[in-house]
Amino acid sequence: MACVYIGLGSNLAEPRQQLQNALSALMQTDGISHVECSPLYISDPLGPADQPRYVNAVARLTTTLAPLELLDVLQRIEQEQGRVRKEQRWGPRTLDLDILLYDQQCIDEPRLTVPHYHMQARAFVLYPLADLAPELLLPDGQSLQTLLQHCPFIGLERLDNSAVLPHCTKT
Repeated sequence: MACVYIGLGSNLAEPRQQLQNALSALMQTDGISHVECSPLYISDPLGPADQPRYVNAVARLTTTLAPLELLDVLQRIEQEQGRVRKEQRWGPRTLDLDILLYDQQCIDEPRLTVPHYHMQARAFVLYPLADLAPELLLPDGQSLQTLLQHCPFIGLERLDNSAVLPHCTKT
C-alpha cells in the first residue's frame, strides 16, 4: 500500500462541489482504501488574472494502484466532471487533480513527474498539505516546515471549519 497526496483544485461550475464529487469518486475506486482531505483554501489563479479564484485542498489516500494507474484514474475523474484540456496553461477548469507525492518515490516519466513540479513554491499546495502531514519530509529530504518558511501565505484564504470537506474512510 502506498501513501499518496493528491492536489485538488477547481474554479468553475461550483468548485466546492467539484472537489466533493472528486473525493467521492476516489472513495469508490477499487484499489483505494482510505481518503482524507485537508480544509479548503481559496487561492488567486496562477495564470491569467481574468478568471475566478480557485478552491484548493489536498487529499491523502492509501492505494494499491501503481502511479500511472492512479494518474489514469485521476484523469478519468477530471474528464467525467467536465474537464476540458486546452492549450492555455493554468486557465480556468472544472477540476484539476495532481499527484503531489507517491510514498517517497521520485518519478520522472513523460506523463508523470513526482514530486509534482513547482509544488515547493505553491502556497495553495503546501498549506493544505501541512494540515494533513505537518512533519512530512519530501523524497529529497526537505521538510515541509522548511518549505513553508519560504512560501508566504499570500493570495490564500483558509476557509472556516464549516467549509471543510469531511475526513472519509472507505472500508
